[in-house]
Amino acid sequence: MSARDGRTSLDDTSKAIIEQLQDDGRRSYAEIGKAVGLSEAAVRQRVQKLVDGGVVQIVAVTDPLQLGFLRQAMIGVRVSGDTREIADTVADIPEVDYVVLTAGSFDLLVEIVCEDDEKLLDLLNEKIRSLDGVLSTETFVYLKLRKQLYNWGTR
Repeated sequence: MSARDGRTSLDDTSKAIIEQLQDDGRRSYAEIGKAVGLSEAAVRQRVQKLVDGGVVQIVAVTDPLQLGFLRQAMIGVRVSGDTREIADTVADIPEVDYVVLTAGSFDLLVEIVCEDDEKLLDLLNEKIRSLDGVLSTETFVYLKLRKQLYNWGTR
């Protein structure tokens, strides 16, 4: 792994390890080692470097509906002033799982997961629309999630 232009440059073996983990995040280091031609210890060391370098996160991805979070939505936010400051503030809200600064009709796109419509309304009114610098919001409530993958590979 080497840094180049703020990006991490990965060798083919590290890419293969990432692809193994994207296919099955619970795959053992020994299994990964067999697939990529390294020892279990070497895989463990490489994975730790990838985690420490912020290249990968190893987490359990849950189904929000099965955990009682019945409302998901994407909120488009229009901002005046420094969008980075508002983005940082919004990112600290516990119900927010995704914040991206954009070019286009919205300055921010914010994905939220919460228990129900009442919690969504509270979140919008008390935590987002009330922020200094937020001009307006538009909420896109998810009716049904058809596809959500995290295995786009390393290209």
